[in-house]
Amino acid sequence: MENKELETATLAGGCFWCTEAVFQRLNGVEKVVSGFTGGTIKNPAYREIITGRTGHAEAIEISFDPGKISFEELLLVFFATHNPTTLNRQQNDVGTQYRSAIFYNSEAQKETAEKVIANLEKEAVFDDPIVTEVTEASPFYVAEQEHQDYYNQHRQQPYCQYIIDPKVTKLKEHFSGKLKK
Repeated sequence: MENKELETATLAGGCFWCTEAVFQRLNGVEKVVSGFTGGTIKNPAYREIITGRTGHAEAIEISFDPGKISFEELLLVFFATHNPTTLNRQQNDVGTQYRSAIFYNSEAQKETAEKVIANLEKEAVFDDPIVTEVTEASPFYVAEQEHQDYYNQHRQQPYCQYIIDPKVTKLKEHFSGKLKK
């Protein structure tokens, strides 16, 4: 059995059900956990997060094998599968808990995030400026069990069909070579 060194990426791109569904499908991603980070209270519950008063973002913590997928590649998928130009909003989800954010776990991740954002801006990939915050990782709180693996468990739900399905389709179209077999 090979012993691989996994790294952690912490990303917020709106609803964590959406970002979890996207990143679970990437080769090199070993685990994705939905939760909350970047706020002011300890051990927040979902019912507190959705008020927007705790300062937390719905986020995912990704354990990945950098030998199979780099942090930069994760960020390119991140930027391609959510709107990083809307402040505190993703589609109908509005509030600071739905902000676009990269919570870096090392100086190298911070530098990579800043480089990727600068390149996307230089290439004018988006019509509007990128508002994704790049912030040092703070404690990550795992969301309640019913929020884990949500899309895979509830594909028949309208939210999954109308909001998450298009993101997964976009992932398959633009990053087919990065998907798990």
